Amino acid sequence: MARNRPKHSNQRARAASMAPSPTRSLYRPPEQPQRAAPVVYGKAFIVLEDEAKNTFVFKGGAWVAHTESIAECRASCQVKELPQRLNKMVRYEVRCPE
Repeated sequence: MARNRPKHSNQRARAASMAPSPTRSLYRPPEQPQRAAPVVYGKAFIVLEDEAKNTFVFKGGAWVAHTESIAECRASCQVKELPQRLNKMVRYEVRCPE
């Protein structure tokens, strides 16, 4: 024979656990984050990096030493490694913001 269990004991426990806590952050609406202005990047240029982490840019028909390393370029520019190698140097496509 099935026993009838009192339902009010479960309801009391559920009501106590569902009571809102005073530290709950949903009392005020969440703050909307400010969106940053979109960054416009300039024309892409090719940079080579050798084993010693020296970088070179193609200017005036020759490869000239570049002032920034690839790590420094990544901090401010878009850098994409290209699959082709040139004389055991890694090619990168770099786009700096305008």
